[in-house]
Amino acid sequence: MSDSRIDLIRERLAALGPTELRVEDESHLHAGHAGARGGAGHYRVHITAEAFRGKLPLARHRLVYDLLSDQMPHAIHALAIHASVPAASPLS
Repeated sequence: MSDSRIDLIRERLAALGPTELRVEDESHLHAGHAGARGGAGHYRVHITAEAFRGKLPLARHRLVYDLLSDQMPHAIHALAIHASVPAASPLS
């Protein structure tokens, strides 16, 4: 089930056009936690996307949460987000 949730998270976040996207399932670190008892997962997302440029961290997180809101809190109990913009490419 975890892999399908990771696939779903990746699929949804593809809408932001990420240049980098890593999704980690950290559910095993929260065994026994109230939210984990019902089968909901804990995930960490590292995403780099041009869509975040000019946006404060809170606005970046809202973009991610908006795409996953229907999965919370039942499939996704907790989501740690690391959202950044692509580094400027050096001039040749």
